[in-house]
Amino acid sequence: MKNSLSKGYLATIIVFVILSIDQVLKIWVKTHMVLHQDFPITNWFHIWFVENNGMAFGMEIFGKLFLSIFRIFAVVLLIFYIYRCIKNHLKTGYIICIAMIVAGAAGNIIDSLCYGFLFSDSTVSTVATFLPINGGYAAPLFGRVVDMFYFPLVQWNWPQWIPFIGGNHFIFFSPIFNFADASISCGIIAILLFYNKYLHKQINEKGKKS
Repeated sequence: MKNSLSKGYLATIIVFVILSIDQVLKIWVKTHMVLHQDFPITNWFHIWFVENNGMAFGMEIFGKLFLSIFRIFAVVLLIFYIYRCIKNHLKTGYIICIAMIVAGAAGNIIDSLCYGFLFSDSTVSTVATFLPINGGYAAPLFGRVVDMFYFPLVQWNWPQWIPFIGGNHFIFFSPIFNFADASISCGIIAILLFYNKYLHKQINEKGKKS
């Protein structure tokens, strides 16, 4: 019982910390930078303010309302899954990974759910204001997700003789993302790298018991 409570507290703290960092960064960018403003930190790391209607790394699938509802539904399921993991005494590291995914998904939900009515619209010439007198730029669930991390680690131009892509400029890594996206990605990658066999073992043992 005590061990389960400790894991529950740890998962809660992780979600709270990640959410706090994510929202502080987004609110600062939203209220201090104009849309598409690029602030180079180094040659390979920029703070570049963009907004998107979609999922992680700016992907846009289906409609905005569907995406917002899907995120909320997914987070509710993941929270229940964390509870089941704690109850079944799964490894602490695995629970931490799931908590990171939950926190990241919840961070982007806050943008979609609240930013539309909490902020005025960001444009290429104006910085958004918090709680504008004339109201926000969108209804609840229709807010845009704030992204800001850009890592153009390697760049080159493809040789002209290469079919289809010859002469094109290539950037690795080109997506612009936020702290919530990074949390989701790190949680998933850690599960695939360190807990893949562990999960298969748990599934097999559960199958034998049933």
